Amino acid sequence: MSPDKIKVFLVEDDPDWVSAVSAYLGREEDLVIVGTAANRAEAVKGAEETDPDVVLMDIDLQGEGRDGIFAALEIAEKGRAKIVMLTSLSEEQVITEAFTAGAVSYVPKAHYRELPQTIRQAHRHSYPMEVLLKELSRLKREEQLQGLTPAEREVFELIGQGYTQGQIERKLFKSESTLKNQVNKMLKKLGVRSSREAVEKVRRRGLWRGGKDRE
Repeated sequence: MSPDKIKVFLVEDDPDWVSAVSAYLGREEDLVIVGTAANRAEAVKGAEETDPDVVLMDIDLQGEGRDGIFAALEIAEKGRAKIVMLTSLSEEQVITEAFTAGAVSYVPKAHYRELPQTIRQAHRHSYPMEVLLKELSRLKREEQLQGLTPAEREVFELIGQGYTQGQIERKLFKSESTLKNQVNKMLKKLGVRSSREAVEKVRRRGLWRGGKDRE
């Protein structure tokens, strides 16, 4: 494959759209479809195996709501691919969640003709958007942690760094009962069941679906 080709991985559960988009992009000399996927698991695995430059991601996959957003989040965490959301959904919250997950662009399916240029832009000129996404990620983190007291925040940060309960007790000179009480309050505020889930939820910028999200 020519190094000048932009490798595109398409995630879409509608076979007709897969065929149409593949044919449309296939006319562009500098673009090549390296793989397709129809659900979240296939998307994450396929992106890892094909190492694409750009992932075109549908948000609503196989009736699983916004599963494409969670797939985008996993792909963004694991690889270098730039993610472009391709969807018929246009709600403001959905768009915000797409960028929170790490997408660098968002194209309504009705505007599919913009895809070739959007893909090129995402591949070659996404740095300004990446700076904004980094700041968005920071703001989302702070938004989730703002309800914690300074003491709870200190405990959370140490948990995130991998400290065990015993190590935290010794480092902060806290009794077991005091630390347990602070952790329980922290978990309640964050809406999770364990310290591990708390760290994971914040790391994923609030894009969280509990046990189902860890399948």
